[in-house]
Amino acid sequence: MSGVVSDHWVALLAAALWTLFIVVTAWRFLDTRSLDAYPATPAADAPFVSVIIPARNEAHNIERCLRAVLAARYPAFEVIVVDDHSTDGTGAIARRIATEARVHVLDAPPLPSGWFGKQWACHTGALQARGTLLCFTDADTAHGPELLARSVNALETRGADLFTVAGRQEMVTCWEKVMQPVVFALLLARYGGLESMSRSTTPKNKIANGQFLLVRREPYERLGGHEAVRDHVAEDLQLAMRFTEAGWRMHMVLARDHLSTRMYTSLGEIRRGWGKNVFAAGRDSFPLGPVTGRIFPFIFPVPALVPLVPLAVLGLASAGVLGAGAWWFGAITSTANLLFWIGIYSFSGLNPLWALLQPVGSLVFAGICTEAAWRGSRVEWKGREYVSGEVVKNR
Repeated sequence: MSGVVSDHWVALLAAALWTLFIVVTAWRFLDTRSLDAYPATPAADAPFVSVIIPARNEAHNIERCLRAVLAARYPAFEVIVVDDHSTDGTGAIARRIATEARVHVLDAPPLPSGWFGKQWACHTGALQARGTLLCFTDADTAHGPELLARSVNALETRGADLFTVAGRQEMVTCWEKVMQPVVFALLLARYGGLESMSRSTTPKNKIANGQFLLVRREPYERLGGHEAVRDHVAEDLQLAMRFTEAGWRMHMVLARDHLSTRMYTSLGEIRRGWGKNVFAAGRDSFPLGPVTGRIFPFIFPVPALVPLVPLAVLGLASAGVLGAGAWWFGAITSTANLLFWIGIYSFSGLNPLWALLQPVGSLVFAGICTEAAWRGSRVEWKGREYVSGEVVKNR
């Protein structure tokens, strides 16, 4: 009898610790400031901004992006589109819009060995830019009219040298709705609230969003710009870390009402897109030694599976494989998990019932992480293959 009581107490203690972790994770997320906290009116002496858009085969996105950027309520900016050898008419669309507005369209030179395409396009645009501030943004983004002014004001108010925002993710298909909240929740668990991340002076605890990066030109150039991160898949993460290492300030705020992005449109794109990013970014953001570096590929998919533990324990206990204590652990933690995921999916702008499919999202993402770890340094994206910074096939 005492053994049964003891098992129950152990299970309840474990359930309490699990639930505490969920509460702390959610609480850390609340340590986040909104871009709305900063003025939408540009300063009288607003600095000139160069908005640089690298674009490779973005014919379905580039017009929406350009129209939105050009609608910015900001007095002094230019827009530079760098056509990265597109084969779908991206450059032609950008040039058509350039006849109507202040857009400069550049053709990226041939990709040098050791460069990723996006970094090369950003570097090409930066060389031609006239701004004292450089804003790098992706072609699949949509900017609100106040995004640029509020971001410049936030950068100046906070004394930041690199400023970035977390926007809203557009999710249309079933797989987008199932998968994207899972991935971003895991990032939340890793990095916590945006304010605590911004305050951190530890490079490994820094992350940026390459969909919108606003940088002061002087520190950007002193650090080597995108050339310094030319052979890294997660160039935004690397820039955040390098700014911090050099003593420059990097800040990030929430801007769901001012920036939106549809990153991927299908399960195949989710697999390829996150597959190219997660392993390299994970490897860069953890301090790895000779031993941990070897075992990292094997343990890398584990965080994606951790949220499934309560449900697995509850299932095994209900089937009689595990005891009553395990059932109580599974029941309590599965309930806590469900409430957490309801919050995550609701915050993502989705019906909270999508939280019921979170286990599917975790399983699929674990598979993506496993495949990414197996591929290691080999990356494929938009018709190009890279290995350790070297372009293997350039189409």
